[in-house]
Amino acid sequence: MSVNRILCANDAAAVEACGKRILELVAAARDANQRASLAISGGSSPKPMFDQMAAAKFDWTGVHVFFVDERCVPPTDSASNFKMAYEHLIGPAKIPDAQVHRMVGEIDPHESARQYAAELEAFFHETPPRFDVIHRGIGPDAHTASLFPGDPLIADRTGITAATFAAKFNQWRVTLLPAVLLAAKHTLVLAPGTDKTEALRHVFGETRDESSYPSQIGVNEGIDMTWYVTENV
Repeated sequence: MSVNRILCANDAAAVEACGKRILELVAAARDANQRASLAISGGSSPKPMFDQMAAAKFDWTGVHVFFVDERCVPPTDSASNFKMAYEHLIGPAKIPDAQVHRMVGEIDPHESARQYAAELEAFFHETPPRFDVIHRGIGPDAHTASLFPGDPLIADRTGITAATFAAKFNQWRVTLLPAVLLAAKHTLVLAPGTDKTEALRHVFGETRDESSYPSQIGVNEGIDMTWYVTENV
C-alpha cells in the first residue's frame, strides 16, 4: 500500500488522468466480482472529470455509485451534490437508478445519516463498508468529504456516517466518516488548482494534524491512495 502523488501539467491533465484511472479500477473490480462500488465527491472540481467519464462510452453495468457527502438540501437544489453528479455523470452516462445510492438531503440530517449507514451495511455486509474506489477532493482549507478543520468527527474511527454542521457555510451536511474513507481498496484524490497549494503543503508536510488538515486522513495510514495535483508540493 502506498500514497502516490502524480504531478499533472495542468487542471485538464489532472481531470483526465484521475477520471481514466477511476474507470479502470471500477472495471477491474466489476470484472472480478460482477459488481463494483464507487463513492464520488461533490464540489466544482469534479464536474469536468464527470463529463469526461460520462463521455467515455464506459459500460456501467454492475457499477454502483454512492456519495462521499451531501449538503442537506433537496436534490433539485443547485447546492446538491446529487444534482451536480446527475447532470454531469449519472444522467449523461445513463447509469440505472437502481445502481445510484444518494444521500437524502431533504430530511433531518441525523436521520439521513442513519438511513445511509443502514443502506451501506445492507449493500456491503461488512463494517466498515469497503468501497472498491473512493474519489475524494480537497478544499482550500484542507477539508475532505464534509469533514472540516476542527470537527470532532475527524477522530471517529468506528462510525460509518454522520450529520455535521458546516459553520463555514451555515449548512448541515451528511458525510462518510474516517473509518469508511480508510477502508477503501483504492482512494483517488483530485486536487487541481493553485487555490489548494497551501493546503497540500500542510497535508504532505512532516506534521500530522488531521484535526487541522482533514485531508491528511489516509496519507500516513498505509492505504492505496493516489493524488492528482498540479502543484509540485
